[in-house]
Amino acid sequence: MAFVDSNVDKNYCLILAGGRGQRLWPCSRERCPKQFIDFFGIGRTQVQQTWDRMTKVIAPDHVYISTTAQYIDLLREQLPQVAQDHILVEPIPRNTAPSMAWANHRVSEIDDDAVMIVVPSDQLILNEDAFQKDVADAMAFASTHNIFVAMGVKPTRPEPGYGYIQTDGHVEGSICQVRSFTEKPDREFAKVFVDSGEFLWNTGIYVSNTKNTRTMFSKFLPPVLRNLDKQHAHAAYEQEVAYMNEFFPSYPNLSVESEVLDKLDNVCVMKCDFGWADLGTWHGIYEALPKNNDDNVVVDSEVYMENSHHNVIKLPKDRIGVISGLDGFIVAEKDNVLFICKKEDSSALVRKYVSEIQLKKGEKYV
Repeated sequence: MAFVDSNVDKNYCLILAGGRGQRLWPCSRERCPKQFIDFFGIGRTQVQQTWDRMTKVIAPDHVYISTTAQYIDLLREQLPQVAQDHILVEPIPRNTAPSMAWANHRVSEIDDDAVMIVVPSDQLILNEDAFQKDVADAMAFASTHNIFVAMGVKPTRPEPGYGYIQTDGHVEGSICQVRSFTEKPDREFAKVFVDSGEFLWNTGIYVSNTKNTRTMFSKFLPPVLRNLDKQHAHAAYEQEVAYMNEFFPSYPNLSVESEVLDKLDNVCVMKCDFGWADLGTWHGIYEALPKNNDDNVVVDSEVYMENSHHNVIKLPKDRIGVISGLDGFIVAEKDNVLFICKKEDSSALVRKYVSEIQLKKGEKYV
């Protein structure tokens, strides 16, 4: 069953573009993380591709972007068409829940009957037509139900770097209730989840109407925005920005996954099939991209390989790689760091190595 939305002018979008991108280190660095990199050499960075994708289903003047003060110059350089009041500049990072709460407040000041979709800026969508249909259906559903909708996809492998949503009873169309949520399980548990057929990967894409989002977030977030309304009812843009610069840091570091998916009752998941991959991890890139005859993924690099299989390679433009006898590794170089790591457990190891090198060698290597 397809949902019919007669109020597409009430649809809004928030693109999350404030992450530091550590899991794709060393190609993604704190000073220029993955969302601002043309990682695949196609002439568009990941945040630009996300903008392109979302403005096909949401009016461009209804698309907002959140980032941190550290990255505002990069964002304005890459998306100069986005109006200043459509960018939410967080003074410090506080994870996804405060970001969504602030955007929801700004949109609800414009239209309190709006529906908002929240999307990360580091994802690969293979089937754009299916994606557009699923987005339209999710937003139509959220416009008439006070339910928070997560968009999930069927897992293709036991990936410990992803979140898993366990489905429950059928609600309507391709939407099901959520029984449980598990963020980044051990590989053994991930295999059990995949084999059970009851779990979906969490894409990190969420849809809800603004009234429902405001009610949900009031249950666990400090009253930062409620206090703003008390001090400045229907605050002007400049008042809001000045207030949030001062009080946004009082938010704790909270993710939507930990506070909404795992704790609240009015949460559902939509089973989607638009060909999704999280481009935030090396393993995710390996699984998502086309492979050569030896099952290697070579990302915008010049490499000569012999007797090497199941690797992912990303080198600078001025390098030629010669690789022999390597199986199942990441080989990535950027500026002053060469990274060689077994692909299987790279997501956890990258964070460990970044922390250790930052501590021992300083910021210039991270």
